[in-house]
Amino acid sequence: MSDVLSSFLARRVHVLVGDITAQRVDAVVNAANSTLLGGGGVDGAIHRRGGPRILEECRKLRSERFPHGLTTGEAVLTTAGTLPAKFVIHTVGPISYSGGEPNAELLAACYRNSLALAAEHDLRSVAFPAISTGAYGYPREGAAAVVSSAIEQFLRRTTSIHEVRLVFYDSSDAQIFLAHHKFSDS
Repeated sequence: MSDVLSSFLARRVHVLVGDITAQRVDAVVNAANSTLLGGGGVDGAIHRRGGPRILEECRKLRSERFPHGLTTGEAVLTTAGTLPAKFVIHTVGPISYSGGEPNAELLAACYRNSLALAAEHDLRSVAFPAISTGAYGYPREGAAAVVSSAIEQFLRRTTSIHEVRLVFYDSSDAQIFLAHHKFSDS
């Protein structure tokens, strides 16, 4: 595992700096766009490193289940292709416009629905990027509180998921998260 900066909830949650595409877990979460057909940032990195099989499954999902794209806050599972993870959970985070109030409920839904999908498929370890805090503009400080609360509430209701990694590409983003999280055992 990359550099773990801190752990929470009896070491079930780890905050670290690293590459989401290099995580050896049951599932990595993709901060996808609604088309499910790849994009920039985390989405592009996962599709590039995971190879064409991920895109093939995403195209099938679009044609069979999501002809208008994946709804913000929802989550769907595909293969991980050539990633070291077993699966990719794709979720679409909310876009925050400057001057507008960020949608905390939709951001929390991304994490809850991704964890619920992992639990449904008996996956024990999940790695998340910082959903919506890049190009989608969700304020990092506010996201830390929303994300930590959503994860803690979910993990208090289930014991099937043993490890959640919050993987930050940049150490300054990890430090912002650590300064503003709401985990109860800090």
